[in-house]
Amino acid sequence: MRFASLGSGSKGNATLVEWRDTCIMIDCGFSIRDTAKRLEKLGKTPNDLDAILVTHEHSDHWKGVVPLSAKFDIDVYVTAGCLRSRKADDRDFPFHIMDSHTPFQVGDLAVTPVPVPHDAREPVQFLFNSDNHQLGILTDVGSLTPHIESAYANCHGLLVEANHDLDMLHSGPYPEFLKDRVSGPWGHLNNQQTASLLSAIDQRHLQQLVIGHISDKNNTLDKVRSAVEPVISNTGNLYYACQQQGFDWLELN
Repeated sequence: MRFASLGSGSKGNATLVEWRDTCIMIDCGFSIRDTAKRLEKLGKTPNDLDAILVTHEHSDHWKGVVPLSAKFDIDVYVTAGCLRSRKADDRDFPFHIMDSHTPFQVGDLAVTPVPVPHDAREPVQFLFNSDNHQLGILTDVGSLTPHIESAYANCHGLLVEANHDLDMLHSGPYPEFLKDRVSGPWGHLNNQQTASLLSAIDQRHLQQLVIGHISDKNNTLDKVRSAVEPVISNTGNLYYACQQQGFDWLELN
């Protein structure tokens, strides 16, 4: 199994997961043209995608989903709540409605949705399983729950957000309502929350760890590193995703 990112941040998100003959994109927050360019850097085209899985309806995750799917005839998996929030109708477009509590199969990959607290309609994150490995994707989460900590405890690969530094957020340019939203229980994980999660999981299984969705206004790479690296047992497998480049393919062996 391997995974890569087309870009990670508030201006657009998309992640690829591939195993055997199946290649899935999680979210698509870019235009068709931009998505194709970013895919090309990873040796892929839109025609290689078997499905797009949507975590939630915010534009940095949703923007390119319907245009890309419509042009290249790609299946889209979405929760009913997310679909309603976009006033879309599965009779007009071939959406697959997923139960946010029920695992399902896309080609060779087993997919487990994980309900998360975020200010969206029925948001989920995902776990992916091959025969031997588990990959976790965990961004856009306002707070940690026992279910999240349990679900992601034994991942071999993990992409997790460290969105903001609390001091930078509260002294930064955002209006007060947006500061409250981002830092609240339905917003995003801050650096310390991410460090807490990494302290709680079993890192003996962890082959690849990526920190993503890092705010360019309310965080810095140095602040993320100072929070998370002390709690990571092997920093040799640690990577940081960025908005423009995402990150290249990482293998789980």
